[in-house]
Amino acid sequence: MPNPYLPGWEYIPDGEPHVFGDRVYIYGSHDKPHEEYFCDTKMKVWSASVDDLEHWVCHGDMFHTCDDSDHKSETPWTNNHIFAPDVVCKDGKYYLFCYIEGAYGCVAVSDRPEGPFKTLGQYDTSAQLKYMEEHREEFDIPHPVRPNVEKDEEQGTEWEIAIKDMTERIFIDPGVLVDDDGRVYCYCGYLHSFVVELDASDMRTVIPGTYKKDIIPVATPFRFFEACSPRKIDGVYYLIYSSRNCPQLVYATSNSPMGPFEYKGVLIDSGKDFPGGNDHGSLCKIKDQWYIFYHKMTNGTIMSRKGCVEKIFRNPDGSFIEAQMTSHGGFADSLRPFEVTYAESACVLTGGAFITELDVFTRPISNICGGSVIGFKTFDFGENECGNHLKLMINQIGVGQKGIINIYFDSPDSEPVAKAEISPVSTVLEVIIPPTSGKHDLYFRVETGRKNWMAYAFDNRELCKIDKFVFCK
Repeated sequence: MPNPYLPGWEYIPDGEPHVFGDRVYIYGSHDKPHEEYFCDTKMKVWSASVDDLEHWVCHGDMFHTCDDSDHKSETPWTNNHIFAPDVVCKDGKYYLFCYIEGAYGCVAVSDRPEGPFKTLGQYDTSAQLKYMEEHREEFDIPHPVRPNVEKDEEQGTEWEIAIKDMTERIFIDPGVLVDDDGRVYCYCGYLHSFVVELDASDMRTVIPGTYKKDIIPVATPFRFFEACSPRKIDGVYYLIYSSRNCPQLVYATSNSPMGPFEYKGVLIDSGKDFPGGNDHGSLCKIKDQWYIFYHKMTNGTIMSRKGCVEKIFRNPDGSFIEAQMTSHGGFADSLRPFEVTYAESACVLTGGAFITELDVFTRPISNICGGSVIGFKTFDFGENECGNHLKLMINQIGVGQKGIINIYFDSPDSEPVAKAEISPVSTVLEVIIPPTSGKHDLYFRVETGRKNWMAYAFDNRELCKIDKFVFCK
């Protein structure tokens, strides 16, 4: 199953992966194609067997903030969109932690990891607020107190920001950890982070005196932005989050759930040679392999995001080696060149090109202009004992323009192995490729091919769309 790892019509960003029993579950937001806003008023759950990660099952809608034809809302105080959930298991029950845009967040519960979840109640911060009033000296310090911050959007004293966190009770992007001793920690934040300990008896009441702001600093090298996701690995606390270089998921570690944390580095950068936006995801160990779940942008907007996954490798000292975006994704080692490759699995898109959904079946790369580079990693051509040339068949959607597609293996800066002429009408381009074997990345570099004095007039014009392709022997 190539990236994106869910069916092409599904948009599940902000994925929190968890293994419960013999299945891995993905909990995330729910985006739509072509929208001008993030997320939805419902959340969906997908899962796969730990023994078969290529076949995912949709369990349907698990939680709603608005009535629909099949369900009633679980949040009578709001019908706002729900963002970036997390789910944990404690004492045989599954708890859903919701960030609801511009409204009180809440906790819901289910007897099953796939839900449906029923609301327990909103976060209760009353005891923490009383503690803060009685211990104001802990918070009433000047702001900003943050060295090496290139931009600080927040205004007010530390006291005012802390009070806002506890009175608004939004708890942005909650990431929750149930520790080995049964204590429960909730990490949250946008522009700044904080952590609280929750009462394990109800999973929603903040224990007074546990609020701690800037659990991950905004100063360099941490540069906290949003998307907290905690993990405990071999006795060490890992906090995965999005840095102010938003496409990057980074991490920090500590020997205590309350910090201090030490910055460790980048896990993945989904904006490297690809249209960038925010990112939100986490680590998950499935059997003996670690994976990093993340999302990438589609439809020429940051509001249509799709879940992706890569293998990631951990060093003996506990650090992780930065993963690279691929087309084959984390559940396969390569793409199969002699089966159809759909354009939406591209992991390199530069020069303005992006994936767009034309209908539920068709998601080509659009806005391919002169200078655009499109890349797919990695194909395994196997052996070519007879030394045969190959045919590359490209399903090109015409837009009334001409141009040239230069085709490369392994680097778009090498010599092209072949060229194809873009047709102004929709057609299948047939390209002869030299004998090829082994593993290779595939790149298309597009040019207008215009040479006369008016060539500049074709700059930034869409030359074609590419829907899919296949190699043939």
